[in-house]
Amino acid sequence: MDNKLIISPSPHIHSGDSIPKNMYGVLIALVPAFLASLYFFGLGALIVTAVSVASCVLCEYLIQKFLLHKPVTIGDGSAILTGVLLAMNLPSNLPVWIIVTGAIVAIGVGKMSFGGLGNNPFNPALVGRVFMLISFPAQMTTWPLPTPWNMSYLDAATGATPLAMMKGHFGDMPALTDFLLGNIGGSMGEVSAVALLIGFVFLLVRKIITWHIPVSILATVFVFTGILHLANPADAAPWIHLMSGGLILGAVFMATDYVTSPMTKTGMIVYGVGIGVITVVIRLYGSYPEGVSFAILIMNAFTPLINAYIKPGRFSPKKKN
Repeated sequence: MDNKLIISPSPHIHSGDSIPKNMYGVLIALVPAFLASLYFFGLGALIVTAVSVASCVLCEYLIQKFLLHKPVTIGDGSAILTGVLLAMNLPSNLPVWIIVTGAIVAIGVGKMSFGGLGNNPFNPALVGRVFMLISFPAQMTTWPLPTPWNMSYLDAATGATPLAMMKGHFGDMPALTDFLLGNIGGSMGEVSAVALLIGFVFLLVRKIITWHIPVSILATVFVFTGILHLANPADAAPWIHLMSGGLILGAVFMATDYVTSPMTKTGMIVYGVGIGVITVVIRLYGSYPEGVSFAILIMNAFTPLINAYIKPGRFSPKKKN
């Protein structure tokens, strides 16, 4: 018989999900934030994003083609997404050679050295970002001020971010509307809380992510900083912490990475609470004014432990994690 019956293990029902579908779905959700960054930072935002994406895609292609001798998978969108997320964590006036260096570390070290997509224990974009922050601290902490449709790149006007003001106790905080719309200094991903939240709603509606990780992170930061604010009104209000820095970007788009986050809903909440607590501790008591990147990477390391101790129920409706 030419036609053989092949029996395979369950499951036999296909959900329709795929890596490209989810990756490009996240990219679509990032469009509002990217458009906001283009408006507030102009040419610099475009150059940084283009260089970051091109470097990530090229690096992954070269490694798969000539080092690993594996099929090239740059069409699945994961390298593009890493490039966009890396760019969102960078100043819009960062020199090209530093962006290329960070992209090589993100893809080459953070992703491909572990075997590629699905094997990396840490979020690749954050690996690249933290490497750049440690290696090039001056360039990575020189933040452009928002200048709508700015056509300058390396010569953009710079100033302190809200987190730096909070840390140094100087300057007047921007108004609530500035935080919501994005009229604040910082990285491209720090602009416009509204744009990031639109992306969050899109991801939830499309069921690309669930609410557990983002909500647990944001709720933890709000409660923790709210208690500290009540104890000492001189500390920043919790809403400032929520909309400052890369908290929303990290909570929605980076901490929810499928590979580096827990599998169960209970595990996701534990993971999110850990990220929120570490973020606040670094912001208030650490040397850096921002702690989201470090917090996510630290909890990435705890993900295997969380998965080992918080397991889903087996065929029992009473054991749902």
